[in-house]
Order: sequence, then structure tokens, then C-alpha cells
Amino acid sequence: MADISLHYSSKAPLAGTYTAFSQILATWRRRAKERRELANLDHRAIRDLGLSPSEIQFEANKPFWRL
Repeated sequence: MADISLHYSSKAPLAGTYTAFSQILATWRRRAKERRELANLDHRAIRDLGLSPSEIQFEANKPFWRL
């Protein structure tokens, strides 16, 4: 009878998971920050961007996980 050795590494299925998760969190933080900044723009800055106040409000009110 032959000895069979099965090697299982619990880290293999999770390889890159932490990196991917941290990238997602960084993206969400960036979006939230940018949307807060948009919400705080004055009328002159909004006009300089060539956007309407309703466009700014629409974008600023989106949840951080939505594009």
C-alpha cells in the first residue's frame, strides 16, 4: 500500500483577497471623499466646472459603492 500525502494550504484560495479587498475599500473612500467635496462646492466653482447644481446634487447623493 502506498502512502498518499495530501497537501492543503489554507492560504492558497485566499491569495490576493486581502489586496483586492483593500483596493475596493480605498476606491470607496476616495468616492465618498470626492462626493463630499462636490457637495461643498459653491455656485461659482460649479459654474466653472460647467455643471448644473442638480448634476452636482445627483452625483453627491449617490452611495459610495455606486459608480
